[in-house]
Amino acid sequence: MVKVLMFGWEFPPFHTGGLGTACEGLTKCLSKNGVELIFVLPKKLDLNVDFLKVVYADDNIPIKKQYYFNSIIQGYTTHKSYENKYELEKEKDLIYASNLNEEVERYGLVAKRIAEEETFDIIHAHDWLTFKAGMMAKRVSGKKLVVHVHATEFDRCGGQGCNQHVYDIEKKGMQEADQIIAISDYTKKQIVKHYGISPKKVIVIHNGTQFEEFILNEVSNLKKSKKIVLSLGRITLQKGIDYLISAARIVLKYDRNVIFVIAGNGDMYEEIVRKVSDMGIADNFIFTGWVKDKNEIKKMYSMADLFIMPSVSEPFGLVPLEAQMCGTPSLISKQSGVAEIFSNCLKADFWDVNDMADKIVAVLKYNELHKTLNENGKEEVKKLTWDKPAVRCMDLYKKMMEEVN
Repeated sequence: MVKVLMFGWEFPPFHTGGLGTACEGLTKCLSKNGVELIFVLPKKLDLNVDFLKVVYADDNIPIKKQYYFNSIIQGYTTHKSYENKYELEKEKDLIYASNLNEEVERYGLVAKRIAEEETFDIIHAHDWLTFKAGMMAKRVSGKKLVVHVHATEFDRCGGQGCNQHVYDIEKKGMQEADQIIAISDYTKKQIVKHYGISPKKVIVIHNGTQFEEFILNEVSNLKKSKKIVLSLGRITLQKGIDYLISAARIVLKYDRNVIFVIAGNGDMYEEIVRKVSDMGIADNFIFTGWVKDKNEIKKMYSMADLFIMPSVSEPFGLVPLEAQMCGTPSLISKQSGVAEIFSNCLKADFWDVNDMADKIVAVLKYNELHKTLNENGKEEVKKLTWDKPAVRCMDLYKKMMEEVN
């Protein structure tokens, strides 16, 4: 039996992006296959996860432990957002570092203590905020380290103005790791190109999804008379929402009966809202802000006629698969990892707004195209589960353990 010390920094339902969803799916399937996990989070969360309850109740499946330390690190924390949060929290009777760099260091010190107290076979660290924790655990335990790259600093900054400190942590983590998991071939190429890592050290394990039969009878009143195009995610340079806005203007010249729903928030939120207003298309846009409730997200997916993920740089991208599970076909960026494994969808270069607009119009206009994408896509997504990624992770753990022995 393999025992893994795993470092994360968000977990559903307390998450702001795909990393938490990926951690949930992967750990669930690892558990199902008999892997024992010690899962470390940066702060205490009131988790109420069904599969964890099942694990605790079933003597045949290893017990899970969850460690945490008081921190204000959250999913997709930036240096600026950390400083803003620190100003709000610093008066409380808790110990926080005054900046994100110091808090990441503090996470590493906690990891050292946990690694000294626990027994485990492999260390698995998700993304840069946990890399120092993983490295510290490796140094005190002598166990092998897997770093799991869900996104690089080059993805987050869109290739412009990357944070050198974050880059340095990522590179050091990759150098000290015994094995690197990239969530797509696209991400592997980024790692090799920008971090100077040997391709032999990087294994690609695509994300999966958790298939459920979503049955939602509520339909928005808007849906009765309009076509709905949905985009859900962080509103940042990386996610390419500004390109979607440009494509939307072209679509609306052809058909004013389309509503674009933008669900999410981020550092470009105000800029995007202003751009929509300046273009004179604000009446055809709805900005919802963050939507965290799972049922509300499912309802949004279900009411949409088309889901769009126009990312400039997307290491993977789970949301098109989630939309497809709800019966909504997708148009996705060719610059995404999910485009490598998801066939029954439309694809466009993020910068080609004319092609994007043409494909939006086609799906909304031609019912047969919509039906074909939907039916074939739903069958395809049923096969893209977390089972295969979990088995590949287990094989990797075992191979690394055999090399030690």
